[in-house]
Amino acid sequence: MASKDSMFRQWNMLRLVPRAPLSITAAEITERLAQAEYPIDKRTVERDLKALESLFPLLVDESAKPFKWSWRRDGAIFSLPGMSVPEALTLTMVEQHLQRQLPPSTLDALQPHFSAAAQTLAAIDDRTQTKAWLGKVRSIPSAQPLLPAEVDEQCQRTVYDALMKDRQLKLHYQKRDGSALTVYEAVHPLAIVQKAGTVYLVCMFSDYEDARTIALHRVKQAEMLYLEARRKAGFDIDAFIAQGQFGIANGGEIRLQAVFARAAGEHLAETPLSKDQVLYSESADHLRLIATVPRTRALTWWLLGFGDGVVVHEPADLREEIKQTAQRMAAAYQDKS
Repeated sequence: MASKDSMFRQWNMLRLVPRAPLSITAAEITERLAQAEYPIDKRTVERDLKALESLFPLLVDESAKPFKWSWRRDGAIFSLPGMSVPEALTLTMVEQHLQRQLPPSTLDALQPHFSAAAQTLAAIDDRTQTKAWLGKVRSIPSAQPLLPAEVDEQCQRTVYDALMKDRQLKLHYQKRDGSALTVYEAVHPLAIVQKAGTVYLVCMFSDYEDARTIALHRVKQAEMLYLEARRKAGFDIDAFIAQGQFGIANGGEIRLQAVFARAAGEHLAETPLSKDQVLYSESADHLRLIATVPRTRALTWWLLGFGDGVVVHEPADLREEIKQTAQRMAAAYQDKS
């Protein structure tokens, strides 16, 4: 009886054979199997193909070398129960990183695939290059990480389903001040935006045309209505974000000029602030930055995060804003005892 490794290899081999008139050679299969963590020589692949030819609707073109293999054009569709190691890695990373972006119905449909991916990776050695990748890659936020806001799972499912199906919602919403629940009878969902640990629903209320945002974790009850949601004419989620609703942009573009302490600003030589950025030595210890950037709250917070490691020179209103903030901070830290 073939070993488990041999069976996995042969399953993946069959998955690589395209339906006629497309074809693949044994050498190409050997290379693809090696990429999928099944290193094997071409002679073994050729022997496997000859053995599988008697069991599956495979065709081999022996008119010229290298021989070319195909799945018969009229051959029955054959769905193999296994998945390749690269596919398992991809699905595992999707499960880890896209949980809050995908609609629950899609996640439900993917659960069997997530389980199969876990089983596929569990069946191979931890030292296998593809499996080891999971322990070698991390994505970390540039700002202080926050725990995600706790969202009611059923409310999230209802909101996402309504967005996908373009249906209206009835929402019971808890405002930040903790007052009594506000009931929105007709909510027209437009988009979902995730910023750091918070998920926002972009929507319209009742007959109003302006797009608003509400934090999904403050939705305490959600009901999808059997009424078609209105679509805002010309609505574009990227344009909406660029208008400054999430601190991405709010005051047009500015020509930023600032002097950084060298230790604070050196990273900008490798990760520029803008495509037109100019960065040069002001002195042995300082760098001058000139860049065209959007005027955003995020930009202000970023600059403040350097403390005395940066001095903004232009524009004047941004310089004044940071100056006043620094003065208030200094006053707050004065010892009043």
